[in-house]
Amino acid sequence: MFRIFKRKEDKFQKLIEEQASLAFEGMRLLVKYLETADSEFAEELSMKEKEADEVRRILIDELNRTFVTPFDREDIFALSRSIDDVIDYADTTVVEMEILKVKPTPYMQRIASLLKDAAYEIWHGVQRLPKNPNVAIDHAQRAKALENRVEAVYREAVADLFTGPEDIHHVVEMLKLREVYRHLSNAADRGDEAANIIADIVVKKT
Repeated sequence: MFRIFKRKEDKFQKLIEEQASLAFEGMRLLVKYLETADSEFAEELSMKEKEADEVRRILIDELNRTFVTPFDREDIFALSRSIDDVIDYADTTVVEMEILKVKPTPYMQRIASLLKDAAYEIWHGVQRLPKNPNVAIDHAQRAKALENRVEAVYREAVADLFTGPEDIHHVVEMLKLREVYRHLSNAADRGDEAANIIADIVVKKT
């Protein structure tokens, strides 16, 4: 009987880890896209986002059919949702850039690089939850520090964006860029939320 429960616990752990891994891969592709503006990376990111959605659907289905979970089912659901939102916003960023014909800026590249590093920390934080909870918190704290740096770059980007509009075409371009920056900022917010949930899980387990 214990082995049956253990397998159930392992299942949720593996699904969350898979989501976090896909989010990191999505951020890596976002960085590549912003470095090259190559639509091939946009397509790859879209595929990763769909993979991540499928993993989340499986996790929710398992959650609805399972009594024993490795930690609170509300925390499993919330952590899964926040990690999924990270890659969703990365995909939305690229989709809108393609539709609006927005070119990458140095600010976008800096933010994406920080988001990738934060996603890496979240991924490793999730991996360390079962056996090394204190290490999981260390990774969560690093992720939060990186997300804070994203917000600083975001504010810098917006301030620069609204400095001295010249004509209506410039204003339109400003609005397009602002929309893209907001998606990146939202990705950072969801990453920060994931880090907080990891820390909450550790507190409840110890």
